[in-house]
Amino acid sequence: MNQKVVLDGPDIARTLVRIAHQIVEQTEGNEIAIVGIHRRGAVLARRLVAQVSELVRQEIPLGEIDISFYRDDVADRRPGSQPVVHSSRIEFPLEETTVVLVDDVLYTGRTARAGIEALFDYGRPACVQLAVLVDRGHRELPIRPDYVGKNLPTSRSERVNVRFVEQDGVDEVEVAEAQEVSS
Repeated sequence: MNQKVVLDGPDIARTLVRIAHQIVEQTEGNEIAIVGIHRRGAVLARRLVAQVSELVRQEIPLGEIDISFYRDDVADRRPGSQPVVHSSRIEFPLEETTVVLVDDVLYTGRTARAGIEALFDYGRPACVQLAVLVDRGHRELPIRPDYVGKNLPTSRSERVNVRFVEQDGVDEVEVAEAQEVSS
């Protein structure tokens, strides 16, 4: 088994504090909202909104978005398989707001593109920024994150597994060979 934990719980906590400070610095004076892409991006967004709200001493709007039907590979799924759909929740106006879209791993850029497309079905934000815990490279689209927790060069034969206490019982980021992916 070739797998390696590259971020543990305390590393992730420190990284999110740093990203929260960067968001506050770069969006100072703007109306902001944080929207997480289901599943693990939504967990990160909840953690980030708590940090940012504390730093600015006011409640920051939080949203969650499902991109299942915005993905460009939805037709490439196995015949008969259906995407797992989560509920989207954006209960605030996007207009005149800087929206920080949050995901766990940035890889090809296709998930971020789908997230942006889904977001625009709810309104037209003043600005969309992207925050990711891990940027592993291998971009297929011209998408670049504004906030990065860790740049993690990987090969295409590797997989980055992100786990959070809320869903998996542990906070960690692990790099593993693709065939050794754990659930």
